[in-house]
This record gives sequence, C-alpha cells and structure tokens, in this order.
Amino acid sequence: MKFIIIVGPQAVGKMTVGHELEKITDLKLFHNHLTIELVHPFFDYGTEAGNRLVKSFRQQMFEEFAVSDLYGVIFTFVWRFDVQVDWDYVEKTSQIFESKGVEVYIVELQADLDERLERNKSPHRLEHKPTKRDIVWSEEHLKSVANKFRLNSFDGEVTRKNYIKINNTNLTAAETAKLIQERFDL
Repeated sequence: MKFIIIVGPQAVGKMTVGHELEKITDLKLFHNHLTIELVHPFFDYGTEAGNRLVKSFRQQMFEEFAVSDLYGVIFTFVWRFDVQVDWDYVEKTSQIFESKGVEVYIVELQADLDERLERNKSPHRLEHKPTKRDIVWSEEHLKSVANKFRLNSFDGEVTRKNYIKINNTNLTAAETAKLIQERFDL
C-alpha cells in the first residue's frame, strides 16, 4: 500500500494530475472534492456541520484504505503552509497510514497564478467539482485564498523522505504524473 498526498494551491492541477497518475499506476484517486461535493447540497463547506462531516468521511475512508488490499491511494489537499492546523492534518493523516506500515509520499505542485486561473475554468475541473462552476466566485475565492495564505512551501521546509516539489506551470498533467511515477517508482 502506498499513500500519495498531492498538495498545492487551488487549480494547480492536483485532481487532474491524480487522474493521470491513476491511469498509469494501480493507485486509486480520492480527491478532496469527493467529500466536499457529497456534503455541499446539505451543508456548505466552511460551516461547522459541513467541515465536521467532510473531516469525518475522509478520516473513515483513510482508516479503511490503510487496512485494505489496494495498491495505493492518492489524496489531494490545499495545504496552507502558514497554518499549523494544516501541518497537523497532514501529519495526522500520514500517521493513519504509517501506523499500518504504509509508505507516505507527498507531491507538492506549484504553478503561476495566470495558469491557475486558466485551469480554474477547465472542463475537466468543472465536471468533477460542481461547486467551482460559478467561475466569477471561484476566481475571486482562488485569488483571495492566494493573498491570505502561503500555499507553497519554502525550499527545505518539508523534510519528509518521500517528497517532491514540481512546478507544473508548463507541464501537462500526464507529464507531471509521469515524473511522479518515475520519482517514486510507482
């Protein structure tokens, strides 16, 4: 079992790269919006109930994945590197897997803001993330979060053994997935 966490800002390509990585490996993609979109029709993400449900569903899925006979799972996450609770979440989630002897791999993606704004409108993203279909709101939210939080790490900040940082501004999702596959021998 392998657990891959793909992190980076909104619209950097985490889910799309995850789909491409899924195609060339036996990994399964559990992108963060699967739980957000499940809960959203009933409780907005960001509300107490919405956050609690999303967190609970993810935790239960992680616990089941960690003891399953799956080859591995890919999870996507917007990691705010200047917020301790996000560091704690990545550590706690990693521990679920590591406590079962599972290797954890962290892939950090970064891309220029202009590229991310273009990707924010991509048909693939909008197909899988209905809450992002209000493009005006989605773009403003993307910019607001980028201005409020640090969404990429400083060099040397993430010290885990199985870690790679990729600037995928000028790479396709398939090229990025291939780099990940080769780097971690997936």
